[in-house]
Amino acid sequence: MNGRRPIIAGNWKMHKTSRETVTLIRELIEGLGAGIPACEIIVAPPFTSIAAGVATAANSPILVAAQNLHWEASGAFTGEVSAAMVEDAGCTHVIVGHSERRQYFGDTDETVNLKVAAGMRAGLIPIFCLGETLEEREANRIFEVVKRQLVRGLQGIDLSEPDRMVVAYEPVWAIGTGRTATPEQAQEIHGFLRSELTGIGSAGFANRVRILYGGSVKPSNTRELLNCPDIDGALVGGASLKADDFLGIIEGAI
Repeated sequence: MNGRRPIIAGNWKMHKTSRETVTLIRELIEGLGAGIPACEIIVAPPFTSIAAGVATAANSPILVAAQNLHWEASGAFTGEVSAAMVEDAGCTHVIVGHSERRQYFGDTDETVNLKVAAGMRAGLIPIFCLGETLEEREANRIFEVVKRQLVRGLQGIDLSEPDRMVVAYEPVWAIGTGRTATPEQAQEIHGFLRSELTGIGSAGFANRVRILYGGSVKPSNTRELLNCPDIDGALVGGASLKADDFLGIIEGAI
């Protein structure tokens, strides 16, 4: 046992109204039953449903994350949400640098770094995402790409407290495609990232920080993935939108 408590985080993307959020979280709470789960459970509703999610999850094991934030504290940034606003809404975590933000909304390694820093200043725990595209994998650039994203994304970040940071490896080619990295492929990159974190932070930080896998995670493949020594949980997309599926993934993490 490595002593790192697994995390199962559900990224709901642009799904679930406030009413639907309440329903789903209630179903999750009922399915979890009494007692403390063996893994940490996080859900990330859209901004408009965060308040309903926080209220419904109160006094339960479920924590709530935002899907994004802006790095500035305030200003003329129409449509954006600051870290302080996310924290004020009741979130404990924030997803930063998700591949869809990078691909569709212009996030770069540099802006992801600013967002990680802003989240941490506000007392949030960033779920810092990185991963290669299919083209980058086929060109044998996997390690180059994820190392660049890791180093630039964490530049200047305080890495003295492993519990204040979560890293998520999400191969872009596996997100929403039904394709999943094999446990061997995922473990190879997770092990590489942990090794690189030793140089960026310290051996103590690298050994304690949790690194999640994201990319078409399902109840049927969770246990096999999480049996890998450097995979500490999952960042789940589509399968987090149905209580039975998400609960099955949580069960697989035990």
